[in-house]
Amino acid sequence: QVQLVESGGGSVQPGGSLRLSCTASGVILDIRVMAWHRQAPGKHREMVAAITAEGRIDYADSVNGRFTISRDYAKNTVYLQMNGLKPEDTAIYSCSAAVTSDAVVGPNAFWGQGTQVTVSS
Repeated sequence: QVQLVESGGGSVQPGGSLRLSCTASGVILDIRVMAWHRQAPGKHREMVAAITAEGRIDYADSVNGRFTISRDYAKNTVYLQMNGLKPEDTAIYSCSAAVTSDAVVGPNAFWGQGTQVTVSS
């Protein structure tokens, strides 16, 4: 019913930059929150950044000041600009969205398939 598709992952040297994109498609009445998460090998998944429909933004302490989340409301797309990348940023990055497809049912959470980000010299 709703799909999230990420793009923009890849390999980069320490100090480099990458920009991730995630677009939601399907039956969408409203998207309250869009967020980026990451999971490194052997670690729990963590929220990296989130942005609400009103534009409120939250970042994990580990990325604050280096990563920037933004959203194109018309395109149902969320971006993550990642600067100053470090080896510890290596992980699979996934996006999520709280999407309302039915006004009676209310919002449901949907996830993308994930994209690999590798930071290595």
